[in-house]
Amino acid sequence: MRMRRLGKDGPEVSALSLGAMGMSYTYGVADEAESLRTLHAAFDAGINMVDTGDFYGSGHNEMLVGKAIADRRDKVVVAVKFGAQRDPSGAFIGYDASPKNVKVSLAYTLRRLRTDYLDLYMPARVDPAVPIEETVGALAECVQAGWIRRIGLSEAAPETVRRAAGVHPIAALQIEYSVWERKAAEAALPTLRELGLAMTAYGVLSRGLIQDRFEQPKGADGRAHMPRFQGENFEKNRSLVEGLAAIAKGKGCSTAQLAIAWALSRGEDVIPLIGARTLAQLKDALGALDIVLTPEDLARIDAVTGEGAAGERYGPHAMSQVGR
Repeated sequence: MRMRRLGKDGPEVSALSLGAMGMSYTYGVADEAESLRTLHAAFDAGINMVDTGDFYGSGHNEMLVGKAIADRRDKVVVAVKFGAQRDPSGAFIGYDASPKNVKVSLAYTLRRLRTDYLDLYMPARVDPAVPIEETVGALAECVQAGWIRRIGLSEAAPETVRRAAGVHPIAALQIEYSVWERKAAEAALPTLRELGLAMTAYGVLSRGLIQDRFEQPKGADGRAHMPRFQGENFEKNRSLVEGLAAIAKGKGCSTAQLAIAWALSRGEDVIPLIGARTLAQLKDALGALDIVLTPEDLARIDAVTGEGAAGERYGPHAMSQVGR
């Protein structure tokens, strides 16, 4: 496993990190036994960082990850997002990154994960009702208490990252970054590199759309409500994937492996999150570590994806919550 650093003063983490969200119903019903096998196989393969959130399955994901790390807690870097609020039906009903909720959420997260500390803790979005300095100030108190090791941010604008770092060192920014979703991440990179933050990049496969076989999601699969998976957008994006598939075929790899290799090529401070929830998906993703992309390969990828995907990555309300 190739290693990268989680911020300038952070621990060494695997070049690929495992995002566990899809193991808790977001993309339809998941098989918990298969999820646990996949988590353990990832750890055995050298992946040592797992990303979760307290609102993934309303706590289910944290309990799942807690089971998986029970016998190896000191060997796994655990990253958690908090702040999104759900009702019993699973619907999002608000957001709270207030100082009080920082500590309340953390208390429940530690219990669900069956641990007494987190390696990285971050608000899932910047709360428009709470100055980022207040959120980070409360997180800094949690660092001082030993409950968390490092502070992160997610989908924050560069100027917000800078303000946060003025209160306490920030280890990483989590943001969507893929072959066809580049603008926000690449706008943030100069600030991150100036301040010494890592980037944990999610959505590198555009929620599973960038792969060789993919059917349009329906029913309980949350992707059915995202613009890129609907109507003409879906058909246009599938055409883009076919262009990537042709490049992948020439490299002797899968389309997903090509997209992950592209994300790995963005810099040693970029740590792609892979959303594998089965052993087969994990095996395919790990194969990306062996792929070397030449300047010619990168130029061909740019030619196919340079205009970006059809449709926004989220609906209007969710898009209003990123980049603040």
